[in-house]
Amino acid sequence: MTLSPGTRVGPYEIAAALGAGGMGEVFRARDTKLNRDVAIKVLPAAFADDPERLARFTREAQTLAALNHSNVAAIYGIEELGAAGGPGPGSRALVMELVEGEDLSAHIARGPIPVAEALPIARQIAEALEAAHELGLVHRDLKPANSKPRGDGTVKVLDFGLAKAMDSAGSSASSPNVSHSPTLAYTGTQAGLILGTAAYMSPEQAKGKAVDRRADIWAFGVVLYEMLTGQRAFKGDDVSETLASVLKDTLPLDALPPETPPRLKRLIGRCLDR
Repeated sequence: MTLSPGTRVGPYEIAAALGAGGMGEVFRARDTKLNRDVAIKVLPAAFADDPERLARFTREAQTLAALNHSNVAAIYGIEELGAAGGPGPGSRALVMELVEGEDLSAHIARGPIPVAEALPIARQIAEALEAAHELGLVHRDLKPANSKPRGDGTVKVLDFGLAKAMDSAGSSASSPNVSHSPTLAYTGTQAGLILGTAAYMSPEQAKGKAVDRRADIWAFGVVLYEMLTGQRAFKGDDVSETLASVLKDTLPLDALPPETPPRLKRLIGRCLDR
């Protein structure tokens, strides 16, 4: 559901579109009560027709709302959208902390991140994961596009809990059908997004097996490797080749910069231990 500037969603006034993906469309909005800018993510229409999925999403959002951590983008509330985009029965809009700046994928696209700069980013991502795991939350879709370093050096991890809510099976297992990936747009036309998510899937996700916090640890190792090398860790011309790389290829740790501390190399190797 596309919202035009000026549309009201509860007390929030839409200002501009920020982006779109399989998790929904994201808009900048103004909280007219508290006079602050927020991000509003309008969830895919499939939510409106699936009460079980809506309930699961609400539970995930409630758990995440209880996670008050400086490296996790905060949830402020949930609003209902009517057919015309206003309040009322229909899809759901998640009101979240607005995190300004480029995501980590944009930084990596410009080249390798020096070790001295990469370590503080990685540490904050790890602390966000640890805090969420302690509450029983597993991200399941960690990747550079879901991490944002701010201008003040703080890193925010986005979209906790949404991956599980998007799981149509409603279980702890990931579907072996990659089209169920949380990053895939429901139109099914954004093959590049599927490929991008496949590159960060843990082996158990690629096989359609049950997922726990170890999937996030694997993805963390992949993200850290890419920060230091500036290169995609697992590659392929299509989804099947990418998943095959995830399942079979061993990353050459000697591709890491020469100044990478041995302990850091061992850490990445442990994260990527199948």
